[in-house]
Amino acid sequence: MNAQNTTHAVMSQRHEDSDSLDYFPTPPWATRALFWQVLMQPQFALFPRIEKSDDRCLEPACGGGHMVKVLREHFSKVESCDIADYGQDRIQDFLALEYSQVIGAYDYIITNPPFNLAEEFVRKALPMTRKCVAIFARTQFMESIGRYERLFKPNPPAIIAQFSERVPIVKGRLSATASTATSYAWFIWNGTQHSDKTTETKLFWIPPSRRIYEKPNDYEERVETPHSRPTGHAPQTDLFGKTEGDI
Repeated sequence: MNAQNTTHAVMSQRHEDSDSLDYFPTPPWATRALFWQVLMQPQFALFPRIEKSDDRCLEPACGGGHMVKVLREHFSKVESCDIADYGQDRIQDFLALEYSQVIGAYDYIITNPPFNLAEEFVRKALPMTRKCVAIFARTQFMESIGRYERLFKPNPPAIIAQFSERVPIVKGRLSATASTATSYAWFIWNGTQHSDKTTETKLFWIPPSRRIYEKPNDYEERVETPHSRPTGHAPQTDLFGKTEGDI
């Protein structure tokens, strides 16, 4: 009888069906680490050390809103959407947006996109963003000849911020007790306001951060699965609609 293969190489692979929503909520502390350990650091200076920024931020794969909650700790203007209905105000397929509507529309786009669409999310976000695009993804995202030719060679990230500790993530829910064999990083691109094209990516290790940035209410129960809207509730499908606010 063959023993179960639990080597790191196998466990670090997380396979999803082609029709899966690939919803793996990001622990809030991992998003706080992006700001305090990376964007605000003097050597990068991609976010000001102020109480709240008036810059416009978009989270285009918001799911249950865990990352949005942290973004609102740093921005006074946060918009969010998702292709599925998790109870947010706006249902929108980010990849279906017309460029004519959104070129340079945001200062920051920060998200944890479906892994099998992460490259498409980055390429869509880059012309939309003035200051910074940041995606949370498995470190494995660095691999692939095709991704190198299509994305990393013409548009290398300014920073790859690798977590030095594991970020426990499970499908469909946020868990304070989960464990993982998968490594994660933040991939960060300069926005359109940066005139100098990035030619050399800076590799940066995020120091252990969970004990510093985790908060007791981070794991409060929230909507984690797509559901039907109540009768009479019309979902908003336009990021620039005037009838509904942010989530």
